[in-house]
Amino acid sequence: MTPHSVAVVGASHAAVHLADRLRTDGFTGRIALFTDEPHVPYHRPPLSKGLLKGAIDPSTLSLRAESYFDDQHIELHRRTRVTGVHRTNDGVVLDLSDENGSRSEAFDRLVLATGARARRLALPGADHPDVLVLRDLDDADLLRERATAGPAVVIGGGFIGLEVAAGLRAAGSDVTVIETADRLLARAVGTHTAAALLNAHESMGTVVLLGRRPVEIVRSDTDTDDGGPNRIRGVRLDDGVVVPAATVIVGIGAEPRTELGEMLGLECDGGIVVDDNCLASDGWTLAIGDCTIHVSASGRRYRLESVDNATEQANTAVAILLGAEPATRPTPWFWSDQGAQKLQIVGLSGGHSEVVHRTDPKRPDRQVSLYFSGGRLVAAECLNSPADFMTLRTALNRGHRPPPELFADESVPIKKLLAPARA
Repeated sequence: MTPHSVAVVGASHAAVHLADRLRTDGFTGRIALFTDEPHVPYHRPPLSKGLLKGAIDPSTLSLRAESYFDDQHIELHRRTRVTGVHRTNDGVVLDLSDENGSRSEAFDRLVLATGARARRLALPGADHPDVLVLRDLDDADLLRERATAGPAVVIGGGFIGLEVAAGLRAAGSDVTVIETADRLLARAVGTHTAAALLNAHESMGTVVLLGRRPVEIVRSDTDTDDGGPNRIRGVRLDDGVVVPAATVIVGIGAEPRTELGEMLGLECDGGIVVDDNCLASDGWTLAIGDCTIHVSASGRRYRLESVDNATEQANTAVAILLGAEPATRPTPWFWSDQGAQKLQIVGLSGGHSEVVHRTDPKRPDRQVSLYFSGGRLVAAECLNSPADFMTLRTALNRGHRPPPELFADESVPIKKLLAPARA
């Protein structure tokens, strides 16, 4: 039965796309979005990319103009916390808190799009106000203010850490990246891509320390002249070395916000567990975006933090809400801009059995790593190779999964090799 009202907790890309798609697909009932942020919903990827280096005006980040929500009769409740959630025989009741007090409201269906919070460091001194994270617009504003305050240390060599490091270098800061693993992006990309990005960041002037562990945020011994807290002096490593820093940025991943799912008794294991239809373990609650962990029909569990995943999960959730059959999901993809480096990934490389690496002989900065399972293409990492990315993405979406032998001759462009698949 099609609901008369839908509550969406969160106002991220996934939440806004779901509300927009509901209206586009003819839903005329009540749609209410609840967010504790004060801002009109905004694009988050630019926070660690163009915004930090000043290439993007913050006023252009909105996902939709504020008037859009009024025009589409989509309620946008900002500065509103959902403090409780209760299933009823015919729907759900949300306990809400805002500047006007507390209240409860009932809805026919519930969609959790609660997102994730940045992981914090559990180190001495990590509570200093100049130890920053980057997850939302307010975090980005704080980081921009500190971009030229002195040397910066980025703890974490993942996507957020490296994007921030590149943005700070572009802003003129001296930057050191500290990563406990023996290579960058150890859980996300292959060794060839990681090595190329290491070289690129070092060429930007960033100091990258691999296999090193921070143990303390070191503060100066005296307070500032204006009576404020003593400033950060550096980051102490496990070998006793202190890396100079005026600002520390922690980029060690994100923790899905699962509190409301837990209140409902939903299975949560590194995220709210959802199936191919974005249904949680109760078979009724829908969850989408960064708060989720997906369990495929084969039983494989994985998390995807990307605009593509948010969009596709929202599309699926809309189909379920309207009693329609969800469309077949295209191959997932992701991108990361790190200075002049553009990394684009399509597919899931986990469990691969073979890798083929290709480098453009005319442009050594262009390279592609192709991942195979059972002798068939399953994923690709394309560094500074957008045309190859689009060709491979199209092939995978069409179900064309060629063997590794096809790509052995680097003198033949991928576009030409896959021409029959594009025909």
